[in-house]
Amino acid sequence: MTTLSPRILRALDRFHAAHPWDHNAHYHRWILRQLPRSFDSALDVGCGSGDLARLLTSRARAVHGIDVDPAIVARARELTPPAVPVTFTVADALREMPPGPHDVITCVATIHHLPFSDALTRFRQHLAPGGTLVVVGLARAQSPGDHLLGAAAIPSNVAMAWIKNKGRNAPWPASMTAPTRPATMIFPDIVRESRRVLPGARLRRRLFWRYTLVWRRR
Repeated sequence: MTTLSPRILRALDRFHAAHPWDHNAHYHRWILRQLPRSFDSALDVGCGSGDLARLLTSRARAVHGIDVDPAIVARARELTPPAVPVTFTVADALREMPPGPHDVITCVATIHHLPFSDALTRFRQHLAPGGTLVVVGLARAQSPGDHLLGAAAIPSNVAMAWIKNKGRNAPWPASMTAPTRPATMIFPDIVRESRRVLPGARLRRRLFWRYTLVWRRR
């Protein structure tokens, strides 16, 4: 198992506090590449400050973003011009999801806040026939391979932070101010449960401590 010394970890924490960048936003363009060129309705679960929801309006006629945190939903509304076809609602993803059906459902760095299988079931129920679900999630590192992938991401993480901030100190972006919690499920369990609820789901480990799940409803 690959580990880093406490001194190196503290140095990395100081560096990223001065040069923050959003690991989730790194995957937004990748998400768009998984989707049709145009569709009617999109739902972004755990929308945060609304960056992905606003981006989805380049493809969708209407986008709905939901998040359980009132403060971050208020921030999403502040950041969204009135003409942009997106609405933001404070809602629990399991009990208050807009009924749809939705042609696209996205969920970025949120599903580990929810009962995993229940959340996937709800997404499946609200996805239109032919629709696409895209999840970018976090898994708890356990195996030597997990730790090696995490260690391999560190140089790229530092480089991205430097490039995105042009070498300058920067405040945290609005998208990084929402409450967070650590992941508890390991990747093999995520794969097993995903394929049980969503047969044919495609999952892959990614850099920057993320995995992706793509499922298309027939």
